[in-house]
Amino acid sequence: MTGDGTRTVRAGLPEAEAYEPTLPGPVFAAHYHLPGDAVGPYTYGRDANPTWSLLERAISELESPGTDAETVVFSSGMGAISAVLLSQLRQGDAAVLPSDGYQLLPALIERLTGYGVTVRTAPTGEDAQLAPLDALGERTKLLWLETPSNPGLDVCDIRRLAEAAHARGALVAVDNTLATPLGQRPLELGADFAVASGTKALTGHGDVLLGYVTCRDPRLAAEVRAWRKTVGAIPGPMEAWLAHRSLATLQLRVDRQAATALALAEALRDRPEVTGLRHPGLPTDPSHRVAAGQMRGGRFGCVVSFTLPDKDHAERFLTALRLVDAATSFGGVRSTAERRGRWGGDAVPEGFIRFSVGAEDAEDLIADVLRALDRASDTDAASGTGTGTGTASTGAGG
Repeated sequence: MTGDGTRTVRAGLPEAEAYEPTLPGPVFAAHYHLPGDAVGPYTYGRDANPTWSLLERAISELESPGTDAETVVFSSGMGAISAVLLSQLRQGDAAVLPSDGYQLLPALIERLTGYGVTVRTAPTGEDAQLAPLDALGERTKLLWLETPSNPGLDVCDIRRLAEAAHARGALVAVDNTLATPLGQRPLELGADFAVASGTKALTGHGDVLLGYVTCRDPRLAAEVRAWRKTVGAIPGPMEAWLAHRSLATLQLRVDRQAATALALAEALRDRPEVTGLRHPGLPTDPSHRVAAGQMRGGRFGCVVSFTLPDKDHAERFLTALRLVDAATSFGGVRSTAERRGRWGGDAVPEGFIRFSVGAEDAEDLIADVLRALDRASDTDAASGTGTGTGTASTGAGG
């Protein structure tokens, strides 16, 4: 089997054809020539598109190389998440979800509860979702995992949880957004669905909204695809083409960003104003042992999280950064950081920082972060302000 770099560069490309581009341009079509019976790969624009097809094949080759896995792409990560949950759960079913996952999951949980689905939640760390899984028993139809979790960066043992869920007749979905298919392959670890926001590291340039679901079971893929058709959560052909183009550099970006993220985390360990430092690649991180056993190639992700003394201190730090954009989302080639509590919805202190490492030179980026920390602390000392913490409650960031 070819290496990750070779696979990403060539994933999903069509057979070479004389005088044609290696990656054909986007196909813009609401309908196609369709004589006779309504059969064939392309009939109507909400059903399928040749540009989607190439991207879907490419993602399948990365999420589950050497298999017949099928991928379904969506207009956003939330479109993909919703498709799995809402296509698989019915009134009277039960599901287990993380209590510390992406902040729009509570809105989906509220919707599921309104449809008559019983939902139980537990934190990602220490495989805590086993407890509600045991309590619900065979009523459970779906276990949803998010590992590493966003924004807390906890990790759970996918294989252990998947085996427990399958023993109870439940399906397993894993949000693989932060890890990417190069850092983690949930389907190989026993999951039934690998789900991700392609908006983040998969495409990596902050210019595309996209999501996807990959399955090995063609029946499950068909159900997810039917949901996409029904609700119309389809990606634009230009977005799909941009995403496929960006995949070629995925291995280069992921490796560079993971290495720099670990170096940044190590540089932050001895800062007195930094608490709650998390990155799965740190040997001292609570999740490192589990992460090292299931995340591939030392790729522990591009995100580092930590807490500064209070909201004002965090804002001074962010303002002092010069090589880092103040923005939500993560996984882009340009480093971004935000005070996550500004959105609400995440149970984090007011000074909590989610930092997404880009592709800048590690030395430059770390120097910028340390200088900004110094400046924020100097201003704090000069003003004589104290410290404090708080917890946010509502909102919706990326």
